[in-house]
Amino acid sequence: MSHVPASPSDSPFHSEPNPRDEAPQYVLPLVVRIERSAPPARTDALETAARAVLLLLSDERAAGDGEWAQAVRDWEDARIRKVVRRARGAEWRRAEALPGITVNGKSAEVRVFPPVPLDGWPKDLAKLQVSGTELDDPEPPVEADRAQPVLWLNPELDMSAGKTMAQAGHGAQLAWWALSDEERTAWREAGFPLAVRTADPAEWHRLTGGGLPLVRDAGFTEIAPGSCTVVADHPALR
Repeated sequence: MSHVPASPSDSPFHSEPNPRDEAPQYVLPLVVRIERSAPPARTDALETAARAVLLLLSDERAAGDGEWAQAVRDWEDARIRKVVRRARGAEWRRAEALPGITVNGKSAEVRVFPPVPLDGWPKDLAKLQVSGTELDDPEPPVEADRAQPVLWLNPELDMSAGKTMAQAGHGAQLAWWALSDEERTAWREAGFPLAVRTADPAEWHRLTGGGLPLVRDAGFTEIAPGSCTVVADHPALR
């Protein structure tokens, strides 16, 4: 069973200081494959990154006495940080050789790795660039099926694709924590269906005030501390 914050004040997704800041800090690395000739669609990359986080959290290696379990526990006891880097060609092949999980979307490939110390990235991942993850959707995404989980993005924030992938991963993780064991099992067995969409500005206030899991960014990069970035709208949590 993954760690679950004991109270809102213990949340790893708030900007206010809390005891998590005193723990050794870890980061969850995600690498998105961006080939010059065939970059993935932005929305597909966001959804694939969110599923990648869920697949790692639900992997047997991340639980109990699994080989990744201690790293996951250490990461969850501190601030929950996720960093998305990009790779192509030989860089991607080297990243795939490291322990992790590759998740394929319609056009996106994302590999998630067990957490590492903030200053202890594997060499082949540390060399990868964080910048340059600007992606576009060739066509506007279709309307989300609200019978499935939806990770709603704040319509007032402008974030890079890499930053948004990390935020979608945060939202998926909060939903996972909030579900019962039975609900988690059902979601996993269904293949973790989900959508990532930008909320309608008129609906954002309702979403953030409805008691659903809400990501407040710590403000390490791109946006102001405390910014509300994602609402995790899972049907079981409504």
